Amino acid sequence: MKRGLKDFTRKKQMYGRMFILPWEIGFILFFLQPLVQSLVFVFSKVNVDFENGVFLTEWNGIENIRYFLYEDTQYVDYLVESLTSFVLNIPLIVSLSLIVGVLLNQKFKGRVMFRSIFFLPVIIATGVVMTYLTGDATAESMRGGTGAGNGIDISGILMSMNLTSNITSKVIGFVNQIFDLFWDCGVQIVLFISGLQSIPEQLYEVCRVEGANKWEEFWYVTFPMLSGTTLLVIVFTAIEIFTDSNNSVMTYGFNAMRQNMWWQGPTILWIYFALVGVILGLAVLIIQKKIFAKWAQ
Repeated sequence: MKRGLKDFTRKKQMYGRMFILPWEIGFILFFLQPLVQSLVFVFSKVNVDFENGVFLTEWNGIENIRYFLYEDTQYVDYLVESLTSFVLNIPLIVSLSLIVGVLLNQKFKGRVMFRSIFFLPVIIATGVVMTYLTGDATAESMRGGTGAGNGIDISGILMSMNLTSNITSKVIGFVNQIFDLFWDCGVQIVLFISGLQSIPEQLYEVCRVEGANKWEEFWYVTFPMLSGTTLLVIVFTAIEIFTDSNNSVMTYGFNAMRQNMWWQGPTILWIYFALVGVILGLAVLIIQKKIFAKWAQ
């Protein structure tokens, strides 16, 4: 029996390796060398030999890092802004996705349509659709802006109520944040629904027999059983926020590389990557040791 279980586990591991093998090959062939080179640039003075088409590097330790942390007038502000958004948005997006996922997992008429509606931003935000919307006044009005498209002109409604510009701007900002939160939850909701559907129904039947209410079912069955899915959602959300095109640090780094600032761009992005990695690692460690471990005992 044990041998059969080991063979089954080995087969599952092999299938998993086969699925990620194309990514591993692509990473080694196309991404590994540029990644290592960019890290070398962080600790070097970089010049370009245009005749031979090669980079000339001279080791200078942490001088590049020190420059951006202590001398650059903009980078620290961008860094604080991005890290603050990173720390605040992850709990909001994960919590909202979990709540919506639990609601959409219930049996009610039209649940397929509602699931499609919440996943729709993922489809719209990719490819030419988003490119079209970003240049359209309708997209602006959808986000609570002042565009005069077919959407709701929230700014015009607030101004007609004779509110001050300060109050109007705060309300519009709040509406934009709500829209952005739901906009960023599509994949996370799908992941939570998938995790919820993998929970054995027998566990809920035992809870009902024991007289547990819905709140107790959630905290003692649903939430512990979703521990792996929750960690996956946290990591996915962190990567999504980290690589967001509106991220000020990412924009700053990419602009530096577009201007052929060979050591500045990698240094900007590697500092941010290291800080995000530390924050994310601590968050995952605390969640595993302090929250999920409570139910594992």
